Amino acid sequence: MHTWSERISAKISDIGFPVRRLLPSRTARHIGPFIFLDHMGPAHFNLDQRDNDVRPHPHIGLATLTYLFSGALMHRDSLGSVQRIEPGAANLMIAGRGIVHSERIPEDIRSSGTPVEGLQLWLALPVALEECEPAFIHYDRDALPSWQQDGSRIQLVVGHAWGRSAPVAFPGDALYAVVDMDAGATLDIPPGFAERGIYLASGSISLGNENLASGELGLLPDTATPLRLTAREPSRLALLAGPTPDAHRILDWNFVSTRLERIRQARDDWQQGRFAPVPGETEFIPLPARG
Repeated sequence: MHTWSERISAKISDIGFPVRRLLPSRTARHIGPFIFLDHMGPAHFNLDQRDNDVRPHPHIGLATLTYLFSGALMHRDSLGSVQRIEPGAANLMIAGRGIVHSERIPEDIRSSGTPVEGLQLWLALPVALEECEPAFIHYDRDALPSWQQDGSRIQLVVGHAWGRSAPVAFPGDALYAVVDMDAGATLDIPPGFAERGIYLASGSISLGNENLASGELGLLPDTATPLRLTAREPSRLALLAGPTPDAHRILDWNFVSTRLERIRQARDDWQQGRFAPVPGETEFIPLPARG
């Protein structure tokens, strides 16, 4: 009987609101193209505190994918994009050769006390597209396939699975789905990827005889044998999957590349103000010193 090949606990930090980081970790640097996974919140924000907004900062060599469970965020970037994201929708930002963006808490979310909670993912771009033109695409909740199946509510965000396809245009091979399971429900995990993982945002699930606790990331064995999850209580999870990466990636602050010299150039470009600014923004996050 198959069970988890690895269970990863979150590294918890406070950046003005609580964040649980699962990728990268000491035991897993990636799941397919997914090289970064943060669980944000849930967090409440008040009207007289602004240091919990994410000020403008740069990226290269990756795509960011933002998905919320509750609340809202306002995205702005150096392409001129201005987009509010709400639960069940997806923001895909392709950094390529370079982009700058901010993520701020909308006024109505602050004044209503609505908690903000969600997942932010980074996906390494294919090597041939590391320096592509930057882009931003928003997908409303209704644009993403969503259905009920054997006591589970599945929303497919990226890729192809369970006989359905998602429209999110990540330029590589990947699978990402968010699933809410009733207590006692079972879910068969699609085969076909060398690397697969389950992040349990809340609840308790099991694979074989071993449970996965809330806040843990469970890596799945590489096998063609069907794998079945069982929910021990109402549970919410994210499925991440993809092929073994096409090259080693260097992660430095917000920069991702296969080449160290490109990372150094990006650091210098941000330090010297060479990145395009975000229209309407006057703040920015300074380049951190190397540890």
